[in-house]
Amino acid sequence: MKKGILSLLFFSFFISFSQKDFQGVAYYESKTTIDMSNFGGGQISEERKKEIAQRMKSMLEKTYILSFNQIESVYKEEEKLDAPGGGGSPWRVMMGSLSSGPQYKNIREQKLLQDQEFFGKQFLISDSLPKINWIMGSETKQIGNYMCFKATAKKTVPDSPGFGRPSNDEEEKKTKEIDLVAWYTLQIPVNQGPGEYWGLPGLILELNADRTTILCSKIILNPTEKIEIKAPSKGKEVTKAAYDEIVIKKTAEMRADFRSRGGRR
Repeated sequence: MKKGILSLLFFSFFISFSQKDFQGVAYYESKTTIDMSNFGGGQISEERKKEIAQRMKSMLEKTYILSFNQIESVYKEEEKLDAPGGGGSPWRVMMGSLSSGPQYKNIREQKLLQDQEFFGKQFLISDSLPKINWIMGSETKQIGNYMCFKATAKKTVPDSPGFGRPSNDEEEKKTKEIDLVAWYTLQIPVNQGPGEYWGLPGLILELNADRTTILCSKIILNPTEKIEIKAPSKGKEVTKAAYDEIVIKKTAEMRADFRSRGGRR
């Protein structure tokens, strides 16, 4: 019975959104927490850890904009003015370099492109869309004006020892499996979502992945001004795996420098 209702809802919404020029814009709030228990390898005081955590908090709370149609999307961070006096700190440079650049997804071509700057170098990360084996359930909840359904999945990610924590080459290569929980709405029947997440029969409005929560706060459908969704093309083209190796190497260098200065800026 529930599957029949889901099919009926999807069919009715699909008909209403089947026009060729359908577009939309979704705004997302992203928050990430950090496990500070082993930060600095036990060489930093609790007071110092709290100070660092507070400084990093604002860097880990971001707003993103997803521009989408039925085939393509671009997900990018909303530009904000830096606080006076904070733009040049090593912490902000480090976190800024690790932030994802604009991500382009093409569902038809199964392509993901990311325009990424990393410590002054421009990269174009080119790869296939990641396969996510979603398990769709019947649990629902309301997000704003939209009825959403729950879907879950598993994802393997690098298990980094963390900035400021001792590590070796073997630790850098470790991975871990995290749980994904997505809430999607059939009222907007596109296979899109924030970041690299996609593949459900409706727009993903909330995504929980390990210590990160991404929640949609606003949606504009068919805006008056036409949206231009353009694939990035600048930068040195690399695969996601090759780029991850570059990040791991640079992060290890930064971590060693951080430890050599005793955790001081």
